[in-house]
Amino acid sequence: MNNYPEIVEVNGRTYNINTSFKVALRCNEISKDSSIDDLERTLGIICTLFGPEAIKYTEDIEILSEKAYKYLTLGEENNNRDKPDMDFIQDYDFIVTSFISDYGIDLDTTDMHWYKFYHLLNGLSNSENGDCCILNRVRNIRNMNLSEIKDSKLRNEMKQVKERFALKSDEPKLTAEQEESMEALNKLIGI
Repeated sequence: MNNYPEIVEVNGRTYNINTSFKVALRCNEISKDSSIDDLERTLGIICTLFGPEAIKYTEDIEILSEKAYKYLTLGEENNNRDKPDMDFIQDYDFIVTSFISDYGIDLDTTDMHWYKFYHLLNGLSNSENGDCCILNRVRNIRNMNLSEIKDSKLRNEMKQVKERFALKSDEPKLTAEQEESMEALNKLIGI
């Protein structure tokens, strides 16, 4: 028996959570969509997670946003400032393959609660000796410290492998001049 959340209550109203891991992954996509503003992102996540009726009461939106965040992060405080080594969107094929190899679960043909998916994801096989699922092999490559490799030829080869599997950034790269301009603007407006 699990104690995974399925409803939230706000101001005396009950909202069902669409608990599918696929919905949580869609919320992750919405949260990273730079083509929409923060309000649209928030409303998109709330509607996706709790249904369109959830935005009917505007006084519930702020609390629903907090509850959505808490649900999607499993209530864990994310104070970890480490560089991410996985992206649900970019690594989805690795995730699917890893679930099949480790658990015999085809994510494309099944559904499960977001919390169960998250716990299984964190339990995927991993070994420093390379005996692990494809997702964790890729994550291990991303986390590899190239300065620890003494052989220059091997270090260069591993650098190319790291670049091949690097996480793609949604943020455009700024030139040094653009960064200086942004810093000057931020000082002017008091940020």
